[in-house]
Amino acid sequence: MGAGQPSRELRGGEGCPVSMILHSERWMDLRRFRALHEAGMSISAIARETGLNWRTVKKYVEAPPLMVPPKGPSRKGCHQLLIEPFKPIILAWLRADITLKGTVIHERLVDQYGFTGNYQRVKLYLQQARPEVMAELGIGPDELDGLHRRFEVIPGAQAQVDWCNEGGILARVGIKQVYSFHMVLSYSRDPFCCFTMSMDLATFWDCHRRAFAHFGGAPKTIVYDRTKTVVRWHVAPGEAVPLHPEAVAFAGHYNFDIDVLAAYRPQGKGRVERQVNIFRDHVLAGRSFSSVVELDAAFMSWVPLRRARTHRTHREVIGLRDHAALRPLPARPYLVTDRHLRHVGKDCLVAFEASLYSVPARRVRPRQLVEVRVGGDTVSLHLLAPDLSGSTLLAVHPRAHARGT
Repeated sequence: MGAGQPSRELRGGEGCPVSMILHSERWMDLRRFRALHEAGMSISAIARETGLNWRTVKKYVEAPPLMVPPKGPSRKGCHQLLIEPFKPIILAWLRADITLKGTVIHERLVDQYGFTGNYQRVKLYLQQARPEVMAELGIGPDELDGLHRRFEVIPGAQAQVDWCNEGGILARVGIKQVYSFHMVLSYSRDPFCCFTMSMDLATFWDCHRRAFAHFGGAPKTIVYDRTKTVVRWHVAPGEAVPLHPEAVAFAGHYNFDIDVLAAYRPQGKGRVERQVNIFRDHVLAGRSFSSVVELDAAFMSWVPLRRARTHRTHREVIGLRDHAALRPLPARPYLVTDRHLRHVGKDCLVAFEASLYSVPARRVRPRQLVEVRVGGDTVSLHLLAPDLSGSTLLAVHPRAHARGT
């Protein structure tokens, strides 16, 4: 072997570059023998133990300890996080409604502000921001929700209905009370909601017609509370529930069965109860509105987002199988009217719900009794008996939703 020529061990036997061998893990392990060498173990004994050339062993065992390279400056904060520009928006939403869910915030950021980050980034920031805003607002932690027992149905078999009082959500525009009507298909949890300023008989069933048009059909059964628009009067547990005649007629026209819950059993319509909470979180929370039309439009704009999701229970896109299994709608709608008797005033006006509706002066006389038929959006006034032309209709007016109109 010539002078300056690396040994077989140094060349690796395969023509490998010396620089690669010097950095191999096997040779770097020679540093572990430094303590044994310092304790008296010879270089040749270490070479025999490792199978390496004694010169290589001597080089690594007697080499000074490896210097730890200095750490570079921290890069934390050098690159702006995706969530950073959106933090003021999130904080404003939390101050308006501290219960706003992370999924809702992420959904709105993507839909309204073009946020491209994932939900986890929003979730991590909320873990820091929510306690700070709660402390700022002086709000304590909420109590745990109660438990309930789950049940399942087949597609198209059932829907559940509920009314909710949205209070003074439109109070700033002079509307004191607003109600939301909810229907949800029990299998897929596909929702429908509309807003009204009344919960009377005609409005209740008019909301049903709007829901059926929204779903494209009617379910086989609808579950109700013991509301007066469905139940004629309350009875003792175990007795047959007397249904309202208009409820029976409406259900017969659209070919669905009425299922009235037993008293004190709200769990029987947990699907719609849960949907109300989801709807309020995703549509109403942290927002303000100026009309019922705006409220309805907000729900309809959220529906495509809801229907694009895959539900965690049945692992299917919301609404697809339910819609296909619904019963077809009849060619003509069934219009429910709430009927009342009222006297005609000397000024040819009829009072109903503290508002006044006019009738033709030539066809009535003062203090004459007429029938008021109230629909969801209209009020029609009729004679109790047909006149010479065979008609009873006196006038039709848009329904007034504010007292004193």
